[in-house]
Amino acid sequence: MVGQQLRDRGQTLAVAESCTGGGLGHLLTEVPGSSTYFWGGVVSYDNAVKVNVLGVDRDDLAAQGAVSEVVARQMAAGVRETLGTDWGVSITGIAGPDGGTAEKPVGLVYLGLASPDGATTSQELRLGDTRGREWVRRVSAYSAINLLRQALSTLPNA
Repeated sequence: MVGQQLRDRGQTLAVAESCTGGGLGHLLTEVPGSSTYFWGGVVSYDNAVKVNVLGVDRDDLAAQGAVSEVVARQMAAGVRETLGTDWGVSITGIAGPDGGTAEKPVGLVYLGLASPDGATTSQELRLGDTRGREWVRRVSAYSAINLLRQALSTLPNA
């Protein structure tokens, strides 16, 4: 559905992923013909990639951490700009089983979305830690696609 909406509008998509490690790009490229709208992605597992490739602000990383709304938004905007697409989608989170804290538990994920006009939005997911790492990663990737679907659905028909 998302692919068809992008094709109908002649729009393109790029993704920036952290905790999903390429899982979102994998889902998108499973669809035949996805090369007409999906240009690629950046797996920014390390903060240096978030800063040096995606343009995430070092001060925001230091103050908010990689798993935060502001970083998700900057990742989405950065991949959109870096790859020259209409849309940018990002995922950053704590898939577990380790790495969580009381403030940022395992299963905390932020999705980012950068639209063609440059506006950004985000969504917080609290998926918990009872179903495991792979479940957190899979639900995060599908949720990111759904966030884009919702944004595309609010636009006038192409």
